[in-house]
Amino acid sequence: MSALLPTAFAATGLLGGYQTARATKNRQLGGAVLAAAGAAAFLGWKKNAGTGTAVALTATYVAAFGGSHPLAKKLGSWPAVYTVTGATVLASLVLGRSKK
Repeated sequence: MSALLPTAFAATGLLGGYQTARATKNRQLGGAVLAAAGAAAFLGWKKNAGTGTAVALTATYVAAFGGSHPLAKKLGSWPAVYTVTGATVLASLVLGRSKK
């Protein structure tokens, strides 16, 4: 599996989850998008880089989601989401590479 696919899932989960919740005014639906994309990213990271790295990157993904909330109070909603998504994507590209 390409290292880019789980990275794309992670970005989609963070950006798409927020946009879904915002557009539908349904936080649970946004959370479902976040969870589904996070699960797909985990499976890709696990295949590419192993279970330990997948767990660490998934923790980064979850922390990014949680960290976007207080960051939004300082930067605004979209800038916070873009910031945490960028950090997560960077971590995925650096750590989520194939172990081969």
